[in-house]
Amino acid sequence: MDADPADHIAGHPEDPLTVAVVQFGPHTDIDANLAALTERVRSAAARGARVVVAPEYSMFALGRLDDRVFAAAQPLDGPFVTALAGLAAETGVHLVAGVVETTEPEDGRIHNTLVALGPDGALLTHYRKVHLYDAFGQRESEVVRPGPLADPALFTAGGFTFGLQTCFDLRFPEGFRRLAATGAQVLLLPAQWIPGPGKVDQWTTLLRARAIENTVFLAAADQCGPRGAGASMIIDPAGRVLAELGDEPGVALARLEPEVLAEVRRANPSLALRRFSVEVPEASSVGG
Repeated sequence: MDADPADHIAGHPEDPLTVAVVQFGPHTDIDANLAALTERVRSAAARGARVVVAPEYSMFALGRLDDRVFAAAQPLDGPFVTALAGLAAETGVHLVAGVVETTEPEDGRIHNTLVALGPDGALLTHYRKVHLYDAFGQRESEVVRPGPLADPALFTAGGFTFGLQTCFDLRFPEGFRRLAATGAQVLLLPAQWIPGPGKVDQWTTLLRARAIENTVFLAAADQCGPRGAGASMIIDPAGRVLAELGDEPGVALARLEPEVLAEVRRANPSLALRRFSVEVPEASSVGG
């Protein structure tokens, strides 16, 4: 039985929380990607951000995935995530970013994974992308193993509950609904939204829809060009855009106000009024 979202409002969060989205253009130089991300995370923290969200494939990115990702992949205790943990601890933020994760050697693929690091450097949770980008002429599944349909990836910061999804997941609303039904009040979406005709319009429309239909805040961090479409943004539970970027590197911040969340959910109790639940298949039937 899905949890009643009202149970996750009363009493907390009590104070506003500043969230930042980082937009940059990672490529194949892992050290350079880490340096660019570090600069922007430090900037966001200096401006008051307590949660910082970086793009999908922040560690290593290509316009079209190929065999180079296999040499780049690292385990979750490898040097890149370890460096992210150190950065989170240095700046005192909760940091979410996309990495290329190793799988079992015999699998022949990698995981497209999000990690969430706490301000003490601890790995709070991770999420392996479920919906792979086999669309618009791309075939992510040829090199990426889909993550299992496991328990939702959630963590708490500043009294808010955050849930994780990745890029192409945006086109599948049930994943976002499951997070909201489990108690998420803020949905985080790192992405490498591939540019193309109408893609930015689709991105912005879907982001606002996911926020509105789930009455949640949503923070989406995209790569900038040429491998991403940009347009990173932070949206409130009524679909209002609180902060946004264009197609250049940058950092955008917004304050998440608990009273806004509570008021939107009082006026529009759509989560409480829903008639259908979201169920998870048996583990043996998923995972690619």
